[in-house]
Amino acid sequence: MHLEGSCHCRSVGFSVEADSPVPFMRCYCSICRKTAGAGGYAINLGASTRTMKVRGKRHLRIYRARLPDKDGGGTHESSARRYFCGRCGSALWLWDPTWPELVHPHASAIDTPLPTPPQHVHCLVGSKASWVEVEGHPADPRFDGYPDTSLAEWHEAHGFKAG
Repeated sequence: MHLEGSCHCRSVGFSVEADSPVPFMRCYCSICRKTAGAGGYAINLGASTRTMKVRGKRHLRIYRARLPDKDGGGTHESSARRYFCGRCGSALWLWDPTWPELVHPHASAIDTPLPTPPQHVHCLVGSKASWVEVEGHPADPRFDGYPDTSLAEWHEAHGFKAG
C-alpha cells in the first residue's frame, strides 16, 4: 500500500510502500511512549526502505536511545534510529541497520487513510507507565515483552496482503 506521511509543520514529508500498513500493534515501552506516544503507546507500521522518498531532509533529526547493558553495569546506544522533525518535533519513523530493508513509519505521521485493524496487539505492557490504561477489547493479545508474531506474520494471518 502506498503511504504518504508528514510532520505537523509540513517541513518533512515522505512516501513509502508498506506491506504491513494496518495500525494494530501498540508499543508501551518507555522509548516509544516518551518519543511518540502521547496516549502511553506508539504504533509503527512496516514498509520497504528501498521505496522511501523524503522531502525536507534538512529538517530531519535522529534520536538513538541509551539502553542498559545486559550485565547492568552501564548503558549503550541503541542501533535503532528514530527520525523526527527538528522544527516541530513530530516522530516520523524508525529505521535500524540490523534490518536495513525495513522502515517503520509511525502511524501518527501517516496522512493516507489506513485500514482499521480487526484487533490490537499490546506489546511491552510490562514497561508501561503506571498511569496508562491498556485500552481495547479484553480478547486483544497482550505481551509483557515482544509478541510472538512479526508485523508481516500478523498481516498475513489476518488476510492483509501487500499490494
